[in-house]
Amino acid sequence: MMNSLERNGYALAPDVFSADCVVDLLAIIEPYCQAKFEDSGRSVHAIRNLFDVLPVLSDVAALPDIRKLIEPVLGQEAFVVRAIFFDKLPGANWKVSWHQDQTIAVKDRIDVPGFGPWSVKESVQHVEPPVSILENMLTVRIHLDDCGEDNGPLRVIPGSHRLGRLMVTDTNRLKKSTDEIACTVKAGGVVLMRPLVLHASSPSVRSKHRRVIHIEFANTGLPGGLSWAAPTAPANPV
Repeated sequence: MMNSLERNGYALAPDVFSADCVVDLLAIIEPYCQAKFEDSGRSVHAIRNLFDVLPVLSDVAALPDIRKLIEPVLGQEAFVVRAIFFDKLPGANWKVSWHQDQTIAVKDRIDVPGFGPWSVKESVQHVEPPVSILENMLTVRIHLDDCGEDNGPLRVIPGSHRLGRLMVTDTNRLKKSTDEIACTVKAGGVVLMRPLVLHASSPSVRSKHRRVIHIEFANTGLPGGLSWAAPTAPANPV
């Protein structure tokens, strides 16, 4: 698995969570989504700052089955830096164009050379860091529903994470010259990905959920007084 991750920028880990575990996770998330729907009349398709909103879910990142996936890549010092919940459903069935995950969430805006541009998402400061920061991160996507070819799976261009930050012309060239891979996985499975791997997803053609807990890990601190926004990130990581 580690060889696939380093070579291709992604890897699949089936059956990481049991069916009972998936039910338990949904029992935490669904009441929150239902309450939000009753308040606004709109279905919840994303929860940013997930571990702030539902702190009990932060325990997931420390489970042995998750740690054994990330520690061979980032080491024992790896910690959470961002967590998001996504759901594709009939009322929010979006398409994601080809891109790299190039921003990180930080506590406060401090202008440091090499960091920028800045943006704000759900009241949290986000910034594009140097590529070296992104290269030392790993994303874990926990699937809570079966995700096949027809359910808007993550699609990746293998090996693109080794090319650094890509321009639009680079992206267009890779799309034409490299076959994409659909990361299909059953409920309870996990997709690992490097933030810089070029990825996209299509709308689901099924009238069913595609719920994912998306957790980003890093293993290093930030320079110039910057600090990661996640509550589980140490203040002064080694």
